[in-house]
Amino acid sequence: MFHKEGNQIILGTLIFTIISALLIDKFVFTSWLRTSLFVVILAILIIVLQFFRNPKRNTVCNDNHIIAPVDGKVVVVEEVFESEYFKDKRLQVSIFMSPLNVHVTRYPMSGIIKYSKYHPGKYLVAWHPKASTENERTTIVVENDHFNEVLYRQIAGALAKRIVNYAEVDTKVVQGTDAGFIKFGSRVDLLLPLGTELSIKIGDKVKGGEDIVATV
Repeated sequence: MFHKEGNQIILGTLIFTIISALLIDKFVFTSWLRTSLFVVILAILIIVLQFFRNPKRNTVCNDNHIIAPVDGKVVVVEEVFESEYFKDKRLQVSIFMSPLNVHVTRYPMSGIIKYSKYHPGKYLVAWHPKASTENERTTIVVENDHFNEVLYRQIAGALAKRIVNYAEVDTKVVQGTDAGFIKFGSRVDLLLPLGTELSIKIGDKVKGGEDIVATV
């Protein structure tokens, strides 16, 4: 199963693969070169398909849990000053996605969208300390009765050139459902209330829509 955001790119890559294969078959006669070129174009197709894959996740909805919004590796767990929305200190959990990870963003909890804003910006590497405030990004705040307001931020990286965000203010969302997509590598920050009990630590690999990040 593939994410809808990849439909055009997948179709274009498939057409490119077919045309390239026909041209190679017609004009390239050296055996080793033909084989090498076929392998290259097939590898390109496989990379595109795996990047836009959208595996089904078995989310167990629980208002006492914050779940991982994306697949990836936990690279930051620290207290920070959140200057855009809360304007106070929050507990930040950052999850880095490599180009090999699933790039679907999922809602970390059920609730009402209170804030959703896109910010143009730079394309620093996703683990750069200033990426959270200087890179292209979207900031979304979800509210429910258990965690109150939780902010998550989709952040573009050096390779990511498009962030897709489905969150609309005042809409009700369900934990684990599709919240957007980040194309070609990036990270997502979670900004939680201070004192939130975490279920993860730096270095852990998490699965979006399933693994628990925090409890209340």
